[in-house]
Amino acid sequence: MKIAIITGGNRGVGKNTALTLAKRGVGVILTYNSNRAEASAVAAQIKEGGGKAVALQLDVTRIKSFKDFGKLVAEVLEKEWGQKTFNYLINNAGIAQRTPIKDVTEEQFDGLVDVHFKGVFFLTQELLQLMADGGHVIFISSALTRVTYPAGVAVYAAVKGAIEVLTRYIASEFAGRKIRANCIAPGALDTDFGGGRTDEQRKAIGSHVLAGRIGLADDIGPVIASLLSDDNAWINAQRIEASGGM
Repeated sequence: MKIAIITGGNRGVGKNTALTLAKRGVGVILTYNSNRAEASAVAAQIKEGGGKAVALQLDVTRIKSFKDFGKLVAEVLEKEWGQKTFNYLINNAGIAQRTPIKDVTEEQFDGLVDVHFKGVFFLTQELLQLMADGGHVIFISSALTRVTYPAGVAVYAAVKGAIEVLTRYIASEFAGRKIRANCIAPGALDTDFGGGRTDEQRKAIGSHVLAGRIGLADDIGPVIASLLSDDNAWINAQRIEASGGM
């Protein structure tokens, strides 16, 4: 059985990806930072649908905890699936932060780097040891590495740009194990990420999208699931934007 680890799988894009993959027969290990009830509800929903899922706590900024997390994942794989490896890693966990460049503090800067780049780098490094050969790493970037709307997201966008570069190097250095790496760059989404959207924001953002509306988590989960499938095995080391034509 193919198994996916999805960070931040308790809500938004992570949740939708977990549910979509489970419907396609993929086992799911989803992580959450603080909302255990939310994560447990997602796992329960997957089980009710006939799938198998486990929710594990993980703070992606606590680098020193990753070795213990890796050991826990190995135990869960053996206990729940009778396997020693997993197949897919979806680095989805994240935080939003909107501050003009002139007002950004060092604390804000470091927080975004820790969550969106440093934590992603070292977690991927740790979990690749448990990934089966022929596996696939998915990184989540943003359309904001290409467009500059709205203002106040310079650090977030710059760190996501670093993730796009990392994608290519992961694909290159692990090519010998036939492990692929790709990056999905969603456009603006109508989720609770960053506090959600107002009707005015939905209208304003939608006016910049050829599809005529703001995106939904439901628009992104299937893109990730499709990219992981064998039908797309020839796609590697790419940044793929899913923004409705933003």
